[in-house]
Amino acid sequence: MMQRLRVAVETPQYAGLARALDYACPHHLPAGTLVRVPLGQRNIPGIVWAGAPDQEAAEARPLASLKPVAEVMQALPPLPPVWCDLVDFTARYYQRAVGEVALSVLPPELRKLDNAGLDKRLRLLAKRSGWAMPEPEGSLPPRRKSAKVQSSRPGPAEPAPPPPLPTLQPEQAQVLATLADAFEQAQPPCHLLHGVTGSGKTEVYLRAAQHALDLGRQALVLVPEINLTPQLEARFAERFPGRRLVSLHSGLTPAQRLANWLTAHLGHADLVLGTRLAVFCPLPRLGLIVVDEEHDPSYKQQDGARYSARDLAVYRAWLEKVPVVLGSATPSLESWQHAQTGRYKLLTMAQRVGQGELPKVRIVDMNLQPQPAPGQPAAPLSEPLLTAVRARVERGEQSLLFLNRRGFAPVLSCTACGWKSGCPHCSAWRVFHKLDRTLRCHHCSFTERVPKACPDCGNLDIQPVGRGTERLEEQVAELLQGLERPGGGAVRVARIDADTTRLKGALEQQLAAVHDGSVDVLIGTQMVTKGHDFRRVTLVAAVNPDSALFTADFRAPERLFATLMQAAGRAGRDAAAAASSEMWIQTWSPTHPLFTALRQHDFARFAASQLQEREMAALPPFSHLALLRCEARDAAVAEGFLRQARDMAQALLTEQAADGQVTFYAPVPPHVAKVAGLERRQMLIEASTRPGLQRLLAAWMPQLPALRGQHKGLARWAMDVDPLSI
Repeated sequence: MMQRLRVAVETPQYAGLARALDYACPHHLPAGTLVRVPLGQRNIPGIVWAGAPDQEAAEARPLASLKPVAEVMQALPPLPPVWCDLVDFTARYYQRAVGEVALSVLPPELRKLDNAGLDKRLRLLAKRSGWAMPEPEGSLPPRRKSAKVQSSRPGPAEPAPPPPLPTLQPEQAQVLATLADAFEQAQPPCHLLHGVTGSGKTEVYLRAAQHALDLGRQALVLVPEINLTPQLEARFAERFPGRRLVSLHSGLTPAQRLANWLTAHLGHADLVLGTRLAVFCPLPRLGLIVVDEEHDPSYKQQDGARYSARDLAVYRAWLEKVPVVLGSATPSLESWQHAQTGRYKLLTMAQRVGQGELPKVRIVDMNLQPQPAPGQPAAPLSEPLLTAVRARVERGEQSLLFLNRRGFAPVLSCTACGWKSGCPHCSAWRVFHKLDRTLRCHHCSFTERVPKACPDCGNLDIQPVGRGTERLEEQVAELLQGLERPGGGAVRVARIDADTTRLKGALEQQLAAVHDGSVDVLIGTQMVTKGHDFRRVTLVAAVNPDSALFTADFRAPERLFATLMQAAGRAGRDAAAAASSEMWIQTWSPTHPLFTALRQHDFARFAASQLQEREMAALPPFSHLALLRCEARDAAVAEGFLRQARDMAQALLTEQAADGQVTFYAPVPPHVAKVAGLERRQMLIEASTRPGLQRLLAAWMPQLPALRGQHKGLARWAMDVDPLSI
């Protein structure tokens, strides 16, 4: 007898389709089962979803008129109920279709396979890995809560002996004792680990993971960026020989990502390391979640379902009743506020391992430095900073120069008519890359060769304006020319940014050169300022941090303080050289409170002042935001859509019971108003309570697709709940 099934399929938000679609199936399928179903002219992947079929839909379409399920993916056990709960919460909170979220977080290769192809992949993986195939119909048994639970993964015949463990510092031991107690609690709290750079947070993660593994559980460790995954993976692999460790991030090939995901889903992976998408990895024996550098904005997805992996990690830990650790030297102000109010449990490590000192912070007031002659470019390094760098080179130590702008120069300009290298498709400049002589837009990727003369007036004198890492590398090499390293030889300057690490293995190769001392001065963007353990670096300098200080975004000071604190943490990580380590900052605003707090490495002071300002201005975490964004060929179309959407929402507010105040701001262009030929506009919604905002969005969002047809030329729209930048 045919039965009605709810199936979540991937449909775009603007389609306005139901949360799950109804299909017919000759037998019952448990929720979480992967299937292929017809939609239009294609068979697409879907997931059987829990819950009763929509009564109105059932009356409108009798069972006999439903399309049947095309294929059941019997080779794979169903996704666990807690995974479905996590996806369902994500879809509801971030206002996306449940199928869109559910399918988008699965490996792309999995969505392409039929049952026969999946079965073949599983057999090859099982043969290569040495574990048994899962039963076709069943699913893995639920994780027992006893401390004697054993891994379903067959261990090696002769496990390798564990490496000798480093001696714990008193603060580390205290933190680990607190976490050990959390494993025994029925509902462990969320732990915020505030540890200064070099305090040994990674060792805490390793010991906590060992505790989870001893209980027969799995550990999930999230990192903000792909370039941090290989080195952390090496640390875990060294600590846990014989344990199966897999990584999940977009840098893997589709086949690697599918194999690692299947290994985790079937319970054969003991440790999973990954970027934000790994928060959705199904783990049947999950026992611990760690979010390293929890403040990092990379945890917030910026397209599609704009979820925060950090926040979802906290929610998933609550669902699964397992400990979660958010670690950072500079926690996000939201997490810090939760810790101050008792919602999170604050764990503090204020000392570096080996009692090493934090680097001394030196502020260079650029207003007091000699200015260049008219028509001459300004030197990239002030004289005091250049002297300090030279001294490091002569002592055989390393320096790191931080400039968060890649390319040679942000813009090319004509000295005669004022022409600038703007992008014809975006309201942004095309960046000059000297190495390949191109002008490249970093927003739409439009690239052209550098013109030989000004396109407007024909003037041959086209000059670079501003400075990127490529130009800084060239200028620093010139400034250090003639200086010899200890033992002889020219100074070696290297650059690490998105341009120099595009090829596979390039980042690992360049980092290895830094670690083995082949580099004297390292120049890079923020990708080298966090997570890396550069033992030879004793000087870190922020060349031009002011560009990130004065912006319209209220989070700019928080992000800059975190970046500079993380950058400072790369210096003096070897306790023997900690006393002479320094952080230099070149700024035109030396009296800014941010630099005052940074000089004292006083995050608590900085956070208190920022939270006080935000409370006075009713900004997060003292209010709750959503941002409705849209794009259209014509700016008037985008603004008209937002104004009509605002009128619709205000009408809904009058019908709902008041739960706090909701404010709608006028539609405005973002910082970059045009990208790839599309005009962008956004409208900010501010609410005093989270339930009030969520209730409005739940009633408002289903009505927005109907507006699309009334605004011809509207390309797309999306709701961003808890936006990171406005």
